[in-house]
Amino acid sequence: MNWFKKSASETQITHGQRLWLYITASTIMFLLVVPTLIVIPMSFSASQYLEFPPKDWSFRWYESYFSSNAWMSATATSLKAGLFTMLVATPIGVIASYGLHVSSHRAARLVYMLLITPIMIPVILIGIGSFYIYVQIGLVNTMFGLVVAHTILALPLVLIVVTSAFKSFDMGQEQAARSLGASRFTAFMTVTLPQIRFSVITAALLAFLTSFDEVIVAMFISGGDNATLTKNMFNALRDQIDPTIASISTIMIIVSTTLVIITQIFGKGKGVK
Repeated sequence: MNWFKKSASETQITHGQRLWLYITASTIMFLLVVPTLIVIPMSFSASQYLEFPPKDWSFRWYESYFSSNAWMSATATSLKAGLFTMLVATPIGVIASYGLHVSSHRAARLVYMLLITPIMIPVILIGIGSFYIYVQIGLVNTMFGLVVAHTILALPLVLIVVTSAFKSFDMGQEQAARSLGASRFTAFMTVTLPQIRFSVITAALLAFLTSFDEVIVAMFISGGDNATLTKNMFNALRDQIDPTIASISTIMIIVSTTLVIITQIFGKGKGVK
């Protein structure tokens, strides 16, 4: 009972007063996580249909995935698209966030809202718009076109994460370095960036996962040798019930979760913001 009386925050709100919040959050997490975790045992089923719980256990569908040239090609495409998107969206987002943060121009707020617009627009509209433009300039079914579209989707996340880091960073430290003769670029690279690097790493991870997990835009603009893994999964689920999808989903869950955990451990270990 002592736990219920302990303070849960600086405002002296107790855990007992927050009990309703804990119950609500736990319920929401349960409803979100459990359906995802159900996929994992389904991926080890020996049946040719998706079933839960599995009657017989097997690695059959993992073997089917790793032995399929089509699935491996789609996986390579998604990994490359995710990596390129991360390498493009992260520096652009960091530069834009820094520029808008130090700018005193009245239009800075408007530019910020413009840059995060893709996160507020339904993805289906971005997919349709991208397809229409790409048809005109010949970028449909190309890796370059896919990376550009995914960068547009990932940039708002990078901008939001890095901007929050700048808001908690004391820019006086960078100004002190510049007053001692360092250029703005040198001061940023040696003083500012090291202290916000955890936020930058987190933003880069989000950019990669945004591209790797994206399916709607990929349905419009990717195909052929550049079809993504998520697009092939959607097509397989639509055209036939292929349990290979469950094994791929399990691998994607493990990869995504592992990346997040590693990032958190790295950040805490380095003691960065």
